[in-house]
Amino acid sequence: MRTLDDLLATGVAGRTVLVRTDLNVPLDGARITDDGRIRASLPTLHALTGAGARVVVTAHLGRPKGAPDPAYSLAPVAARLGELLGTPVAAATDVVGDSARAAVAGLSNGAVALLENVRFDPRETSKDAVQRGALADELAALVGSDGAFVSDGFGVVHRVQASVVDIAERLPGYAGTLVLTELTTLRRLSEAPDRPYAVVLGGSKVSDKLAVIEALLPKVDTLLVGGGMCFTFLAALGHPVGKSLLEQDMVDVCGRLLKTSGDTIGLPS
Repeated sequence: MRTLDDLLATGVAGRTVLVRTDLNVPLDGARITDDGRIRASLPTLHALTGAGARVVVTAHLGRPKGAPDPAYSLAPVAARLGELLGTPVAAATDVVGDSARAAVAGLSNGAVALLENVRFDPRETSKDAVQRGALADELAALVGSDGAFVSDGFGVVHRVQASVVDIAERLPGYAGTLVLTELTTLRRLSEAPDRPYAVVLGGSKVSDKLAVIEALLPKVDTLLVGGGMCFTFLAALGHPVGKSLLEQDMVDVCGRLLKTSGDTIGLPS
């Protein structure tokens, strides 16, 4: 795996680098209530800007329906990112359109631009590889032939999306600081964890976390399931869940997991 240090060793001054980050922060209107994910992106961005790269950040916020929605605009994130970096961030008002091209063209060495919410473009999450590839082509064109791609959005690295997977097939790819840190932690926890070993796992959908659950169960002493997905497990036990989030097609799967690993899985009572 090539890393950010490998990229920096090649020299990035004057080059444009596309960074996929995880800026999916909670908002109250236009107010960011927790900027932890923005702060987590800073080490990679500081390293690149300090080395003179022209940095283009792409990220998503929430789950817009493949079209621009002011409620999910990254404009507040751009403002906060600029405050934390100590320099203004050029905020594009589209993903790969005229505003994005102008923002990238106007970058000086060591400056940062943030593209608008990549999920405003329906091709980002398309099941059609051709559609995703078309968006990835446009993202790569923003960066140019001498550019590079840094994957630093650990929360999305498992998703088959244009700005995550397809772009890495079009530009030289490198793992960012956050991704490397998380992978190192996961490796330690999966190979030689301290005992007793308990994992708290949240999220809204069992289907999104099933592979993680199945990988963890043989290794942990306790797996505490929270978030919205706990209701599907509770339904598998026969508990009424009312109007809570329920993945009906995953109830049998949860029942199987509880049957084979019920002593390990902990649920809210």
